[in-house]
Amino acid sequence: MTDSERTPDILVAGETLVDFLPDSVGPLADVENFSRRAGGAPANVAVALARLNATPWFWTRVGADPFGDSLAGTLSSFDLPDRFVERDPAAKTALAFVSHDADADRAFTFYRDGTADTRIEPGGVPGETLDAVEWVYVGGVMLAADPGRSATLDLAERATERGATVVFDPNARPELWGQTDRDFPSLVAEMLDFADVVKATPEDLEAAGFEGESPEALSAAVTGTGPHTVLLTQGDDGAFAYATDRAPWGAGAASHGGYDVKPVDTTGAGDAFTAGALAALADAEGDTSLSAVLGFANAVAAVTTTAAGAMAALPTREQVREFRE
Repeated sequence: MTDSERTPDILVAGETLVDFLPDSVGPLADVENFSRRAGGAPANVAVALARLNATPWFWTRVGADPFGDSLAGTLSSFDLPDRFVERDPAAKTALAFVSHDADADRAFTFYRDGTADTRIEPGGVPGETLDAVEWVYVGGVMLAADPGRSATLDLAERATERGATVVFDPNARPELWGQTDRDFPSLVAEMLDFADVVKATPEDLEAAGFEGESPEALSAAVTGTGPHTVLLTQGDDGAFAYATDRAPWGAGAASHGGYDVKPVDTTGAGDAFTAGALAALADAEGDTSLSAVLGFANAVAAVTTTAAGAMAALPTREQVREFRE
């Protein structure tokens, strides 16, 4: 049986959108030209997993418009199954404009009011699919608007009931939370009732109301609410992992300083890290120790930053191996 014929044991759920990348650094108001790329954190994670020979199911929703056509074609080009790729004839596809500073760090301006991804509805993934998968990934952007919010929480709850390991990335985007009926911290707290593994930045966790003077203290604050493992990405400082004795890979903490690369575009680097960590943890024949997982995930992320575009830069396992050597 080939990789493409295997039934996925990972389900990724969330937004697919179009990223418009600037051709110069500086404020968005000063940028005149952009390149169009497929994006959205869950979409990036799904494609990255496919590139790493861990092809998942991907539950998403795009418009029945030219941008939706392009995104659906892009997902198909990476051999992602289209069973749960929904098309919405009554809504447009979400857009995000990216701006970069001199260090390649980015900010986003979203056009996502009533777009197709926000209209994904509960129950789109049947119970028999959740019974068959072992891992479910969801992201925080989907919590910003209903019915997508309810669909995401419902999915996480049903996955938990069926014994799947739920991975959650809060992915704080303040631009999306200015006029919502629920605040970011309360919805993250609700999601943490179902999450087993949390991948985040310290800034994500601080936005969600967590405090800690060190990565370990911050992670312990999160695991105190329910999850058993926290993976923290820390930019130039690499990554940190913390797990309680409830984690299948055992209790402990580990850190990895990352790799020295000259970044071209950091868009999607955190998603690449997430995919690398998930692929490593889900590999029953691999080393699932926290240090090994961080080393592999950081390498996936590092390679991703060396080219423009979140999906276009995602590496294969062979490219990761060559980079580490």
